[in-house]
Amino acid sequence: MTRSFAKPASIADVAAAAGVSVPTVSRVLTGAAKVSAVRRQRVLDAIEELGYRPNGAARALVSGKQTTIAVMTSDTTIYGYSSTIQGIELAARAAGYFVIISLIDSDAPDDIDRAVSLVLSQPLAGVVVLKFDPAGVQVVGALPRDVPVVAVSGEIDGEFSQAVLDEVAGGHEITRFLLGLGHRTVHHVTVPPSRDEDGRTIGWRAALESAGAPVPPIIAATWEAVSGVGIGHHLADRDDVTAVFCGNDEIAMGVISGLAEAGRRVPDDISVVGFDDHPLSRIWRPGLTTVSQDFVDLGRRAFSLLLQQITGDEQPVLSSQNPTLVVRASAAPPRGPTA
Repeated sequence: MTRSFAKPASIADVAAAAGVSVPTVSRVLTGAAKVSAVRRQRVLDAIEELGYRPNGAARALVSGKQTTIAVMTSDTTIYGYSSTIQGIELAARAAGYFVIISLIDSDAPDDIDRAVSLVLSQPLAGVVVLKFDPAGVQVVGALPRDVPVVAVSGEIDGEFSQAVLDEVAGGHEITRFLLGLGHRTVHHVTVPPSRDEDGRTIGWRAALESAGAPVPPIIAATWEAVSGVGIGHHLADRDDVTAVFCGNDEIAMGVISGLAEAGRRVPDDISVVGFDDHPLSRIWRPGLTTVSQDFVDLGRRAFSLLLQQITGDEQPVLSSQNPTLVVRASAAPPRGPTA
């Protein structure tokens, strides 16, 4: 005989039964902001009627204090994402907070709503959003304004408290470095941007334009390093390419592999540089010239900004840091008449 079990009530069910929004239910559960006595009672009645009793929320209602923060991200495997989460976790643990990670499936509206509802069902002190991609951008906009939120990104928008690594400055500096070696222009391989263009691309273009250098068409890669291999094959057939700036180090490694498979040498024939200073970039051959971003510190700064909000500072605050150029062996002056 098959036994059937009733589906547990969700926070959305409570909101529907009480005739309020999901954020209102979350506010009642967490005490993060005031809710009118009438609405609070409707929510509590719906919770009782539906038997909705998240353990964490029950404890929070008793203690009156939340010590959990959520990190919302679309990925935990990419180097920059994982290292930023590490920094958040280290800083939060030192301050006596517990971190939960909520994955965002995509930037589709249903997935954004689902991710936000799931996070708001927890008794949270605040939320850190990794706004490195379209999903992160959408989630930041969907979170209620009375929940402490910090956005982590490479570009400044000023609406929320932000911990930023200034990718515009980094893209500008590494492009100027290649131009300074004597390259006529710099070709650019992008990783998927959070908006129309990411800061690395903006900095690349600005450096070329300020130098009066040609601005080549952008070449798009995926987040997978192997996508750089095919791009390397393609670039190997072009005599006009002497320098390539890749949107991250993994793609740069893929491009170098593709060029090598096609019989082209780096940096003798083509210089290739990356971005992020991935741990493998220093032992790659040739050693990868790149832009170093301290993602662990970025995560620490993000938690510090969140803690300021939790303790009462409601004004948006910006914490920005410039990446630094790291020169290794993958870039050199160009050779031949096409330079």
